Amino acid sequence: MTDTVKVIGAGLAGCEAALQLADRGISVKLYEMKPKKYSPAHKSENFAELVCSNSLKADRVENACGLLKEEMRHFNSVMMQASDISRVPAGGALAVDRDKFSEFITNKIKSHPDIEVITDEVTEINTDQYTIIATGPLTSRGLSKSIIELTGDNGLSFYDAAAPIVTAESIDFDKVFKAARYDKGTADYINCPMTEEEYKAFYEALISAETAELKGFEDSKVFEGCMPVEVMARRGYQTLTFGPLKPVGLTNPKTGKDDAYAVVQLRQDNSEGTLYNLVGFQTNLRWGEQKRVFSMIPGLENADFVRYGVMHRNTFINSPKLLDKYYRMKDYSKIYFAGQITGVEGYVESASSGIMAGYNLACELLGKPMADLDTKTVTGALAMYISTPNENFQPMNANFGIVSGLNERIRKKQERYAKIAERALAEIKKVSV
Repeated sequence: MTDTVKVIGAGLAGCEAALQLADRGISVKLYEMKPKKYSPAHKSENFAELVCSNSLKADRVENACGLLKEEMRHFNSVMMQASDISRVPAGGALAVDRDKFSEFITNKIKSHPDIEVITDEVTEINTDQYTIIATGPLTSRGLSKSIIELTGDNGLSFYDAAAPIVTAESIDFDKVFKAARYDKGTADYINCPMTEEEYKAFYEALISAETAELKGFEDSKVFEGCMPVEVMARRGYQTLTFGPLKPVGLTNPKTGKDDAYAVVQLRQDNSEGTLYNLVGFQTNLRWGEQKRVFSMIPGLENADFVRYGVMHRNTFINSPKLLDKYYRMKDYSKIYFAGQITGVEGYVESASSGIMAGYNLACELLGKPMADLDTKTVTGALAMYISTPNENFQPMNANFGIVSGLNERIRKKQERYAKIAERALAEIKKVSV
């Protein structure tokens, strides 16, 4: 007889985690504060509520999120089951009827003999009880306080302010150069130089671009100490050239000159050097506008944006310091986290982390090997991303930039991604379910 596991939160991650455990004969107490209490974003009594878009993104394995969904099917994902019965037309994307989607998952949870649903808000964490915390980006104030006590003062962030990230392979290196300002240290930054004419066009596009509307649960606190680049630009034509686009001290080794009018710097975002973020480009622009405006930067005309800049209410822990690759706390081995609170970004990614947390805890309780996945799979790459030391940790979604490359060179991107997907699915099938 194994321990009863406490799962906190009946969102996508919590539901996936609960079913991974219960389907293996482990008793689960699933705590969900709805309908007694709602977060500012939730409205439905059903579980796994899709509060924003009804799109689960791309549906083909040559896309990282599409591949992740196919990997999740190996673990009998309830999200994928729900998607199959609630799909609506959406071209190459997987979109669902959100009510049918949530109803299916709710019924699956409530009808399971090994899951007891408890309608109550959890505000305390018992480190002696096996627990999966999957309360999402809008974790209640009471539980947030307990998580801070558990993780330390620097363990929890309440606002997500992150710059866009592009893949290194999509940067046009004929137009950029590597250099450190005033040649101090190693040439770690990629620099995108602008002429005055290029800067003027970029500036005008930036200040006139459409911004995303803040939700009711978001407020001006998100902007404290981290000003959006478009807001900074509106303060004056040269504000950026004295700030994040400052050109001084950057000599282009290709020309031997430092005569750029403005320079956008890209900083390496992962240890493999496959991802770079736009320094100082925290933004509240709509994603389509980010693609349009930031592609005007020399060298980024064809950039592959694996993550757009965000500034919104988002509770997440400092996972690289706190969690291992099994989504288990390093200091409290009976406590697991899952979902967006771990720093995975997006519906599908959240569900994937719930699957892994539930699966790995079930394996621990049953004395079986945990899923020892690495960066050859998207599932493993996300787990490695949130558990690998990173001083500038920010939430991340599924993308091929965090997945290991191939040992062979394939020039066509779609062919290369198809090969990576083939390898990933072969790796996933090695995990016993």
